Amino acid sequence: MIIETGLWGGTAQPPCVLKSFERSVKLRPAALAVTDSEYRLTYYELAGWIAQITDLLRENGITAGDTVAVTGPRCAALVAAAWAVVGAGATYLPLDGNLPRKRLAYMLAESGAKLLLHAGPDPETPAPRRARIPEWTGSDLLAGTGLTFCTCASDDPVYVVYTSGSTGMPKGVAVPHSCIDNMASWQQHHSLRQNLRTAQFAPLNFDIWFQEMLSTLGGGGTLVIMPEELRQDPIELLDWLARERIERLFVPCVALHMLATAATAFDSLGNLVLREINTAGEQLVCTPAIKDFFDRLPQCSLNNHYGQSESHTVSVHTLTGRSSSWPALAPIGVPLPGCEILLDVAEPGDPEVGELLVAGSPLSLGYLNQPELNAQRYVQVEPTAHGHTRAFRTGDLVKVENGLMYFLGRTDHEVKIRGFRVNPLEVEACLGKQPGVVEAICVPVDLGPGSRQLRAAVTIPAGVEFDPAAALAALREELPSYSVPPSVAVLPAMPRTASGKADRAAVARLLAPGHRPAVVG
Repeated sequence: MIIETGLWGGTAQPPCVLKSFERSVKLRPAALAVTDSEYRLTYYELAGWIAQITDLLRENGITAGDTVAVTGPRCAALVAAAWAVVGAGATYLPLDGNLPRKRLAYMLAESGAKLLLHAGPDPETPAPRRARIPEWTGSDLLAGTGLTFCTCASDDPVYVVYTSGSTGMPKGVAVPHSCIDNMASWQQHHSLRQNLRTAQFAPLNFDIWFQEMLSTLGGGGTLVIMPEELRQDPIELLDWLARERIERLFVPCVALHMLATAATAFDSLGNLVLREINTAGEQLVCTPAIKDFFDRLPQCSLNNHYGQSESHTVSVHTLTGRSSSWPALAPIGVPLPGCEILLDVAEPGDPEVGELLVAGSPLSLGYLNQPELNAQRYVQVEPTAHGHTRAFRTGDLVKVENGLMYFLGRTDHEVKIRGFRVNPLEVEACLGKQPGVVEAICVPVDLGPGSRQLRAAVTIPAGVEFDPAAALAALREELPSYSVPPSVAVLPAMPRTASGKADRAAVARLLAPGHRPAVVG
């Protein structure tokens, strides 16, 4: 039973992200726009580079409505390429070069990408056409004077990102201007200032990458590309944040926990100028380390964002007051402007608890080439108080209390690992293809605050040999690293519920630290 909750973010009429960037170039041509280990480019210089890449797209036959894949190490070139692709009316498909080649090939083919743009060496991934992103030169300056973006409709896709699927293959989500324009405009106005100096922390194929880039450069700020190795080194990251004078940071919850824990080794955080940290990806747990971190940074606010690949940012909660008084589990807050929240209530007598449905501006166009899944997740509803008739089933169970939303858990098996959404059924589908495997179960195991890991178990017929190392190697050829469990346990029999289904909770207990299954590889 779907009901309205009365949670409405208010009306929204955001400008196109392309218009926002054009405004930044016009008003702040000499301001620093983007910097990495090689370049320090002003808005005027970046506009010239974008114009040069736009010419390259045109030479390769790219027109409005096409899809262009882009890959390479984190660098300013990928930022320039993104603006060129979207500015040409094409759809940007980010490809993380660290993903298995089989997975990348599937994404290129399934999305219908007509061109693969790459920074650095040729990735040697199958593509209809490929071209290297030209390096920036001073001659690009003249090109910048003629930079013109196309006019985009609200339902034109900005990008396609791939997320975990239950069939063993990822599913692509097409995200339109109506969603992205709304998110970027809201972020610019929600922050302390529009022109904050912002770290580019997110991986290329993570939707937060677009939030960092579009909101920063659309607001006249400076985007500072963070070296990749710092993602796994919180001590060095703290030094880098101070050295680069970073004011705004977007990080997944697990990274915030690592950062706060690392900060306990420093006598003072006075060299940090952070004014705002935005976190997302999973339930924000305000650990003692996180509370202490913000107590030592009284000028810095903490915003808990909630959303999915299918809707980007849906809601926000800003934690206020002394950090020592913050709740252990932070709310996911109130909807963004243009967003309406619906609930499919779990119990008729409790209308404040149910599956969260998103209506309004945040909605994506749907999954590529998956009509049955679209029909299940993007549902038609009776006209709401604000005229919406289409909503996305998030699969998240929430409670609404005093106008705030609280995350309670999932209604399906999807989990977050290091901020990435993972469907364990995808891992199970891949394991099930390995020789000798009768049944495979993959479950998340909590190792401690802010630390979660996948674990997997299989059953094998008596007398049949099974090579766990070979199975894991096969998984690495198909799945991203965060979807691959560190080990595969062989169980004599899979635990069952009374109804005969695999007992996932019992499997998780068996695979938790301290237990020793029969065989582990």
